[in-house]
Amino acid sequence: MAINTIIKNKTSNVVSSEGSGGDGNSSSPPASPRRQTSGLSQCRRRLRSKVQLQYFRKDSLAAGIFVRRNIQFLLLLFFLYFSGFMMCVGRFSDFLRHSREPIAIYKSHLLLEKLWHDIETDNSTALELSSVWQFKRRMKVQKPCPVLATRRRLGSVEASSGPAGYLIVEANGGLNQQRSAICNAVAVAGILNAVLVIPSFGYNSVWKDPSEFRDIYDEDHFIATLEGYVKVVKELPDELLSKYDHNITNIPHLRVEAWAPAKHYLGKVYPVLQEQGVIRIAPFANRLAMDVPSHIQLLRCITNYRALKFSAPITALAHKLVNRMIERSSMTGGKYVSVHLRFEEDMVAFSCCLYDGGDAEKFEMHSFREKEWKGKFKGKDLDFTAGRNRIDGKCPLTPLEHRLG
Repeated sequence: MAINTIIKNKTSNVVSSEGSGGDGNSSSPPASPRRQTSGLSQCRRRLRSKVQLQYFRKDSLAAGIFVRRNIQFLLLLFFLYFSGFMMCVGRFSDFLRHSREPIAIYKSHLLLEKLWHDIETDNSTALELSSVWQFKRRMKVQKPCPVLATRRRLGSVEASSGPAGYLIVEANGGLNQQRSAICNAVAVAGILNAVLVIPSFGYNSVWKDPSEFRDIYDEDHFIATLEGYVKVVKELPDELLSKYDHNITNIPHLRVEAWAPAKHYLGKVYPVLQEQGVIRIAPFANRLAMDVPSHIQLLRCITNYRALKFSAPITALAHKLVNRMIERSSMTGGKYVSVHLRFEEDMVAFSCCLYDGGDAEKFEMHSFREKEWKGKFKGKDLDFTAGRNRIDGKCPLTPLEHRLG
């Protein structure tokens, strides 16, 4: 009771002091007066909130447009990537599906033994064998070289004052290119009215064959056949060779453009020949145009079909091989087909085809390509090219592939 009385007294004192305005002995501060809000402030506050809302809406709209555009751009990128991926997968799946069969089917000797019975059966009937030798197109008639009444004055330069000098050429390339170069050398000697020195053969890094002209062809027959058309000697006269310290590399060396016409030799080469007395042209493969005057073409014809006769050892070996083929072709009446495989290092490297050599083969062929053709094959997908070339039938065939074919 006493406590309730005390609390009530204190409460009444506080209320009375607030109501009287309070004196200096009061410990409680006066209450803050209530702020009166004007209509103008309320309008400003509402306007500010509307402006902020408008800016927020604009930012939200811009952000939405940006997000939508990014999504569209991402979808476009994804579509392009997916399309390209599907194209690549389709292309390479086709490559993988078809490229393995041609590579693998001809490699196993066990497979050859398995298929050999079928191969013999296919070729065992007289009907099959006779059909092989039936020509389906009309063969061209081979015309012999024309025979002129006189052999003299076949060249393009007047020969009244004697030969203009000596011509030395280097026949590079394989046997076919060398033979063509020899025919062209005789023709060029006729154009220049020059004495032709027996052509030398360039040493090839692929075959590594040091053979000279006399090892492959009959030199004496070559010289005798061309007598009266073009003068041919086995070597330069000693007095002329001594002028160049008996070193053939000191002789003036000319580089002639490929497939050069006869007028090029008359205008550019003949003056040098007259001045120096001897010239050397190397390399000489494909250095004369196909279209030449008829009397120059005659020199080519005589050289190829009459003057170039294989040497005695090669002729004997050729007869031996032919007789062997005839004996082993008794089922076809002695008829046979001779095939040049062309399975050589440079041919395989240039074709970009792959065989069974693995990484070692790839490295060796890549090194050979860089050495011979200096960057011609850079930037190419050689593995893909190899598969496509094999499918398209552009790869040199191995001996086993020829046998199966």
